[in-house]
Amino acid sequence: MLETRAADARPFAISHFDPQRASAETWAHCLAYWRLRNEEDFPGEPLPSDAHIEQNVRQYTPLHVTRRILAHDAQGRVVGNIHMGVRREGTPDYEAHAPFVNVSGGVRQSHRRKGVGSLLLRELLASMDTHGKTTATFSVHLPESHAFLAAIGATEKHRSMENRMAFASLDDDALARWRAEALAPGHGLRLEIHAGRVPLERLATLMAPLSALLEDAPTTGLARPPMRYELEDFRAWYAEIDRRGGEHFLVLLLDGAGVAAVCDASWNQLYPDRMFQRLTGVARHWRGKGLAKGVKAVMLQLVRERHPGVVMAVTQNAEVNAPMLAINRRLGFAVHRHDGAYQIGTESLRAFLSTRPLASPEARA
Repeated sequence: MLETRAADARPFAISHFDPQRASAETWAHCLAYWRLRNEEDFPGEPLPSDAHIEQNVRQYTPLHVTRRILAHDAQGRVVGNIHMGVRREGTPDYEAHAPFVNVSGGVRQSHRRKGVGSLLLRELLASMDTHGKTTATFSVHLPESHAFLAAIGATEKHRSMENRMAFASLDDDALARWRAEALAPGHGLRLEIHAGRVPLERLATLMAPLSALLEDAPTTGLARPPMRYELEDFRAWYAEIDRRGGEHFLVLLLDGAGVAAVCDASWNQLYPDRMFQRLTGVARHWRGKGLAKGVKAVMLQLVRERHPGVVMAVTQNAEVNAPMLAINRRLGFAVHRHDGAYQIGTESLRAFLSTRPLASPEARA
């Protein structure tokens, strides 16, 4: 369903995009826009097929809701978008998540500095006011995106980097040594490995200890709800993996029934040449004993055995996480891009928009 209104004196219009009710024509405009934005924002990166993108956007997410807004030119082509992700009402920890909205989107290069971004920010502010949200969080990597967020009054709260490593650069002797050191009998730890899927009944027992390790990851000054793993997210993710093909890998070092260290990763049929590193964490009282290097070594060897066609590992690291960055450098990881997480409240957003040209009276279609 497309609900459109004249946005301002410029030849742009705003619409609310409902994936379940959108027409074939609207979907065609959106898919063309997403392809173009991928080329502009992530040059050289692969893009899934239109069919997969449409299926993924239509997919129900049990814990989160996304509100999607599009900006169109006079010919109906999509020139900008904003996605607002919020916690679904009635889910666990809803109150802790209630003030926050996670924002993504952007504007085509050909239509920047023409007011499209401000139009989309008006939609964000209206949605935040309507739904009682107080803090919007943006994650960006393009220099112009950093500049735009700084200009509107958003504050950078956390910096991270995407690091990439070529599998061909791995030192097998070093990996074997790291594994042996982590599994030294003196530690008294037990190795547990899952490849492909982790049984849901096992995952259920791991939600609390893995969440504790995730919550301990550095996020600098970012205001946020608790970071937790949730079984419903895994159910939805595994359903998606079943549909498009892929595997989840989990390596644990166990101290009795407790988790001393973890490393998990995924392989995606849509990007068969790469492994995506997820969480690597070590319980505080086990740090300094080489466990992070050990679980990483086990993981890398496991993925290479199961998927010899993988040539690249991709991971995300906080810039303040010096110990993990040091390990990754020894493995051969190098910085691919820098990301910034910015936050802005409704009053700062309102103050910025007060300096922009006001929209003309609404005319709804």
